[in-house]
Formats: sequence, C-alpha cells, structure tokens
Amino acid sequence: MERMATSKARATPLSDVRIPVRLKLSALWTAVMLCYIYGDIFSLFKPGSVRDIAAGNTGFFGTQGGLLASSLLMAVPSVMVALSILLAPKISRYANIALGIAYTVVILATLPHAWAFYIFLGIVEAVLTLSIAWIAWRWPRVRTTS
Repeated sequence: MERMATSKARATPLSDVRIPVRLKLSALWTAVMLCYIYGDIFSLFKPGSVRDIAAGNTGFFGTQGGLLASSLLMAVPSVMVALSILLAPKISRYANIALGIAYTVVILATLPHAWAFYIFLGIVEAVLTLSIAWIAWRWPRVRTTS
C-alpha cells in the first residue's frame, strides 16, 4: 500500500506541446472524411440498398454526371487534408474558412428525412467543419516588434 502512495506522489504532469494550426486543420479534415466514409458504408445496411444498387436503381448517383458530382464533392475535403499543410498560410486560411462553411451548409442540407445514424454523423461532420472554419478564422498572426 505504501508503494502505491509513493508512486502517486512522484507523478509529474504530462508534457503538452502546442499543435500547429495546419496540423489541427488537417486532422479535422481527416475526421470529416472518416465520418463521410462511415456514413456511406452504413447506408449500405439500410434495407433494400444493396438490392437497389445491384438492380441499377441508383437514381442520380447511377449516372456519370451524378458520380462525377459526388466525386468532386468528396475530392475537395480529401485534398484539404494535404492542402491545409501545403498551401501558403494566407491561402490555407481563406480556403479552410470558405470550405469549412460551404461543407457545413452541404452537410446540413442532406439531413432532412435522413435516418438517425446519418443525422448523428451529419451533426458530427457539421461540428467538425465549423471547427475548421473557426480555427482558420482565428489563425494566429505573426507579432512584429517595431
């Protein structure tokens, strides 16, 4: 018993380093993409989904235009994982603000009449994309001394 008390007494605080803004943004875009992917995978478990896909009953998403539009919509956040790190800070900031807000609107537009799992993931995605815009908006400025 005494040994346990001694080890607790010697505990030191964990080191915590400041995470650069670029890495925060990249991590958030990654989380958004994972939610998108899981939402799409889970939608296959809705009754009749796989049957409809196999029968070719995919509506807009079964056309070249629909698949291209969907690909473009998903390519942007996918690429933002890298661009948040690689772009010049000013361009990255503006892109993250604009795209964070735009994707929040897109996400919220898809929620009416959706299944509960999709609404849940959509809310998580909206919080993440709003966080992206907020963090980019508050990007620290370089302090100059004159």
